[in-house]
Amino acid sequence: MIIWLASYPKSGNTWVRSFLSAYYYAPDGKFTFELLKNIKQFPSKDFFNKELKSVDEASENWLIAQKKIKENGKFCFLKTHNVNGAYKGRSFTNGDYTLGAIYIVRDPRNVLTSLMNHYSISEKQALKMISSVYRNLRDENNDADYSSYSFISSWSNNYNSWKFSKNINTLFVKYEDLEKEKEKTFLKIINFVNKNIQNNEGINEKKFRSAIETTDFELLKRNEEKEGFEEAIFSKKEKKYKPFFNLGHKNNYKKLLNSKTIRHIEKEFSKDMKELKYL
Repeated sequence: MIIWLASYPKSGNTWVRSFLSAYYYAPDGKFTFELLKNIKQFPSKDFFNKELKSVDEASENWLIAQKKIKENGKFCFLKTHNVNGAYKGRSFTNGDYTLGAIYIVRDPRNVLTSLMNHYSISEKQALKMISSVYRNLRDENNDADYSSYSFISSWSNNYNSWKFSKNINTLFVKYEDLEKEKEKTFLKIINFVNKNIQNNEGINEKKFRSAIETTDFELLKRNEEKEGFEEAIFSKKEKKYKPFFNLGHKNNYKKLLNSKTIRHIEKEFSKDMKELKYL
């Protein structure tokens, strides 16, 4: 059975994934990049035994792959940026294969600045990306394979697809709370996971502290600089790998975006931003 780590891209998913991999898969709670292999991205080639040649073929295999995971008899975390919806009536996931979901949401103004760095795109292109209801992601290195096809839609649609899901117990976590109330927020996440996997052992304080310390953003950033990070994207435009862990808490849209772009985002996503107290 699956516990999803879901989010719109560049919203803190990898930070939460790093913490959970340290807490649940390291005997001492100390994080290393190698541990991230325990929490794979879905969909991806790892879950299919053949190339998927179209969106139709990809969507036909989503639940088939998840059924195999359930038949394993063990719970697992899976990272996704996919909306919780359906393609031509074929659901991305359902309650038969899902124990729960953790959805990480971030102020879209700061998401936009992170998208600009991560994908080496302009402010205008990032605004188009975050607003597009038709947006998807796919492995650009293999145009013929749809194994990694993820329909992410817009920032708002992505958030609401998980928010209004009736068949999945979902914990919503704000990226900003991970920054301001790190221990309290990660504790909430661990308690949610333990309840869903029926782990009654309580919190392992030593591992919890270690996982918190070794997934500090600045430490992750320094480790990426020394070791590299395989999930960093190579920029053809700049001819180099862009840092995955870039600005963190220093990411301040007020200093990075023009006022017209800020007003556009605040108008387009007004309802959700007010609900989340971003406005």
